[in-house]
Amino acid sequence: MANTAQAKKRARQAEIHRTRNTAQRSALRSAIKKVLKAVEAKDKTAAQSALREACATIDRSAGKGLIHKNNAARHKSHLNTRVRALA
Repeated sequence: MANTAQAKKRARQAEIHRTRNTAQRSALRSAIKKVLKAVEAKDKTAAQSALREACATIDRSAGKGLIHKNNAARHKSHLNTRVRALA
């Protein structure tokens, strides 16, 4: 357990950051699943709109350092490939 005031403060901050990161990671995964679900249903318009929202969420996550920029690029590329295959 933290003994110094500095260590106690860092523990508090770590807990806040952990909960925020968990929520953002969950939102990221939900956005990706929404695109995949629309692709499975073969609903092109829904897939395209979900892809647009997912790309924004992915970029935001990469900008905040939640995921690496190459990981973000890979997610966007794979989702885009799946959506374009519907055409």
